[in-house]
Amino acid sequence: MCPHKQQTDKQLKKRILHFFQALLNSYAILFFSQNSVLGALLVVVSFFNPAAGLSGLVAVCASLLLVNALGFVKENIQAGLYTFNSLLLGIGLGTFYYYNTAFWLWLGAACVITVVLSVTLTAWLGKYGLPALSLPFVLAFWLLLSAVTGYTEMGLLPKESYMLNELSPGYHSSANMLFAGFNQMPLPPTVSLFFRALSAVLFQDNVMAGIVMSIGLFIHSRISFSLLVLGFAAACLLNGLTHIYPDGVSHYHLGVNFMMVTVAIGGFFLIPSWRSYLWAVVGVPVAFLVVGACTKMLSIYSLPVLSLPFCIITLSLLYFFILRANPGRLQLTPVQHYSPETNLYQYYNNRERQHDAQYFKLNLPFMGSWTVTQGYHGDITHKGGWAHALDFAILDEDGQSHLPDATLPEHFYCFGKPVLACADGVVDSLINHVPDNEIGQVNTVQNWGNCIVIRHLSGLYTQVSHLKQYSAKVNVGDFVKQGDLLALCGNSGRSPLPHLHFQAQAAPYIGSRTVPYPFAAYIGKQGADEKLFNFKIPEAGTVVSSLEINPMLKAAFSLQPGYTASMVTANGETQTWEVHTDSLNHTYLYSVQDDSMAYFVNNDTSFYFTSFFGNQSSLLYSFYLAAYRVVYSVGNVATVTDSYPLQMEGSHIGMWLHDLVAPFYRFNRRGYQSCSQHQHNKIIIHATEYQETAGSKKQVMEACIQIDNNGVAGFTLTRNKQKTEAQWYTVSTY
Repeated sequence: MCPHKQQTDKQLKKRILHFFQALLNSYAILFFSQNSVLGALLVVVSFFNPAAGLSGLVAVCASLLLVNALGFVKENIQAGLYTFNSLLLGIGLGTFYYYNTAFWLWLGAACVITVVLSVTLTAWLGKYGLPALSLPFVLAFWLLLSAVTGYTEMGLLPKESYMLNELSPGYHSSANMLFAGFNQMPLPPTVSLFFRALSAVLFQDNVMAGIVMSIGLFIHSRISFSLLVLGFAAACLLNGLTHIYPDGVSHYHLGVNFMMVTVAIGGFFLIPSWRSYLWAVVGVPVAFLVVGACTKMLSIYSLPVLSLPFCIITLSLLYFFILRANPGRLQLTPVQHYSPETNLYQYYNNRERQHDAQYFKLNLPFMGSWTVTQGYHGDITHKGGWAHALDFAILDEDGQSHLPDATLPEHFYCFGKPVLACADGVVDSLINHVPDNEIGQVNTVQNWGNCIVIRHLSGLYTQVSHLKQYSAKVNVGDFVKQGDLLALCGNSGRSPLPHLHFQAQAAPYIGSRTVPYPFAAYIGKQGADEKLFNFKIPEAGTVVSSLEINPMLKAAFSLQPGYTASMVTANGETQTWEVHTDSLNHTYLYSVQDDSMAYFVNNDTSFYFTSFFGNQSSLLYSFYLAAYRVVYSVGNVATVTDSYPLQMEGSHIGMWLHDLVAPFYRFNRRGYQSCSQHQHNKIIIHATEYQETAGSKKQVMEACIQIDNNGVAGFTLTRNKQKTEAQWYTVSTY
């Protein structure tokens, strides 16, 4: 077979695979999921009503072909965002009308309208951070029903009742339903109602359908399933107390409006927590009001309520939450992973480790090792509005800051030492003329002495104080880069002994009130314990020094967009990895063969992965685990610890139990540790992964990454008794 034909066949196979994945996602996203197992089960369940299942499948396939042919956003197509409303339309139409020529004609026309509405509303509401939900289906279905009423039913043949009795309380239709006999199963009425309510999402009233859907939903998300149960229980309990519906709440409204509101608010659009669960419960009585109001108003036009209350409540609450100035602990989902568990675990993992996105990087303002002589909330001067400041001095092995019999500032080790810019910025204020004090004397009139204030960002300034007289090397308005020489350490102002005062502040004025702010990376030593700290604030008594960057190690992980590498495994398999950036300028490694992506951050001190999408049995996933965080420094002192997001652990009973309680308490942790060592003319990065559960710790992975003058040379990883080995060859660097 010629290479061109092989390439064409691969592309065709890839397109077919993407089409079927988008098809399954169009079903799964009905429950805010991208889980293929759930999607496949929903396809099967939809055919419990064969006519509705077929028309739904035809509608979603036709819509997928349409949006692909017209070239809309691929990510939205793949997620099923443009096509799940067509699925609902097809299932609804197939449920309430018989097949004939007019049926297929109007189904096609309605699908076009639904797709237009889906694309338009997704883009329009997306500007406000809102989803379209099932509004396109509701509007298109109303349009179709209104047209049928006005033009002698337009050739459509209704089944049993034009008024869609399945949407009314107390009515149970099982016509043309497979497994309808299971509705007579000897189950408690409440349990039977739960399964019937769940099946209503697919316009069914079928216990067996609800059971199968429950299995799929539990496989997809334990949090979503628990919220479905919570919404069902809250609605039934409230109706039992108030008797709003004496004959019981319609199974359709229970499933489509009450239960789906709790899932959307409690676990999908908000990070799952006890607060989101509370708001999910609050949504239930609100749903009673909205369902009742919509039923009354729409009855005038003989239109069913459908899922309109769900859309109104979810969109209103979401926009309400978006408008908050201070979100607090009730957090909207920042990046949607279509899984409450993944959203939860990724959110907390990012909050714990992705400090680059939270803080502007500040480095130590000096060279060498200095000791924090007064920390935050110190006993001497760091009090009140100026409590968040640090004093530094140089101490010898005996803990002394000066030579024996010191009487002059020059006898102190830190006096006259360089003071550096902690980050890029512009010199905003400067005092340079204040004389240095004699030892033991203080100048309370010119409290700050000689000092320099640098503006880094709007609302972020740093100030270094007590500098040596006339030692400033910069002027107001100068742009300085991190590490540039600002001045020399002195003894001016309120300073009885030479030292360096450092503070971060929100205002540009000399002596402004301080704000707490961490240093991006430093080596800290307390007693015999010396280790690397990232985005921490050193405590009093800590000896701190800057991280010593290894050029070869840093160059190896300087993976810029356009970089291409060829990976050769131990069994001779070859893969191509490329570096790209997405529309938000986030950088990622892309495996061409596996269609997997690993997002990463490459800063001045370290390389670390932020998220992985794709096949967890791929070679790229192995490298993601091995190089999860690498610091550009060699030696045991630069040992780095981190934690993986818990969703990467996989699916097993223990993790399922953890998922159920995770919104309230998390007791599992996946830890990571790496350290780089010189070995001849190479650098070897040793990495381990360990599992922590309720205090017990177990190593589950060991990896080794080889670095030479050409960059990454290869890596090996052993996990779950499976060994992965690959050689790394750079193909292109731009």
